Amino acid sequence: MPAGAFTYPVRHVQPTRWFGFLLLPEFTLLAFSAALDPLRIANQLAQKPLYGWVVMSENGLPVVSSSGVDVGVHAPLADLDEDLHLFVCSGNRGPEVASDPVLSALRRHARFGGAVGGICTGAATLARAGLLKDRQFTLHWENQPGFAEAFPDLTPTLRRFETDGGVLTCGGGAASTEMMISLIAQDYGEDFAIAVSDMCLNTADLAPAREQRSSIAKAISSRNPKVLEVMRAMYQNIEHPLSLEELAERAHVSRRQIERQFKTLLGESPAATYRNIRLDRARALLMETDLSVMQVAMASGFNSDAVFSRHFRLRFGETPYGTRRKKRAD
Repeated sequence: MPAGAFTYPVRHVQPTRWFGFLLLPEFTLLAFSAALDPLRIANQLAQKPLYGWVVMSENGLPVVSSSGVDVGVHAPLADLDEDLHLFVCSGNRGPEVASDPVLSALRRHARFGGAVGGICTGAATLARAGLLKDRQFTLHWENQPGFAEAFPDLTPTLRRFETDGGVLTCGGGAASTEMMISLIAQDYGEDFAIAVSDMCLNTADLAPAREQRSSIAKAISSRNPKVLEVMRAMYQNIEHPLSLEELAERAHVSRRQIERQFKTLLGESPAATYRNIRLDRARALLMETDLSVMQVAMASGFNSDAVFSRHFRLRFGETPYGTRRKKRAD
């Protein structure tokens, strides 16, 4: 394997862990490559074959991605080894492109102990194969409404990636990288995973998976001018938060209307959205500045250290002090 300018020695090397990537027609090239390259980078940093991969298609022929680029593969699906952790990679036509032989192969793989996963809309194929019952999973947010219509008994989460036993799924794009880095962290520790993340120019955030879309992105897509006006005011008033009455007044609507619209469009109360905006700002300050935790709390609109710490832990799975310790360790 080629050496880079930066290496990270790994002392206790485990047997090479192998992954398979099944490319379905019109798969998303970005999501696939974003999942594969962290494995290559891990090998490069360690200068050891920590990970191996096999790219597959149903018939062993190249597969055309959604961007029109043909991608060659290593093997047909018939050569699937039960030791492979197989990820299904698909795109906007995810729920419909897998053939019956592909579905049968996935069921057989899972039945004999093989692990499976889905990248971008790969979870839709896993659902068709009957492999997501009682599982926590996700797929790209754009395709979730159609998925809900096709599979009313299955409910994807809005998180960027999910791990439920041997089933790993993600929404694609940067979430593919985050999912693979989480696996690397499990295998070789958080410090090594952060080194891989840095090489990907990815955030070193190994906290529980965040939602795929920010609240402001949801608001923008809703095209609701009143909700957008309220959210602009939230972002402009973080250190000194406005009351809900003041926010509603800026948008020229009643408090009751704002509460109802936020619940309908964003699935949460205005207070929860506002608090999360402030917590996200707080985490950025903890990672990027030397302000004390109490100073960060006040800059984010929290007057109580205890209240700040409690909400921070609920959102990020660790205390502000834990986040600050990680920054100092870097």
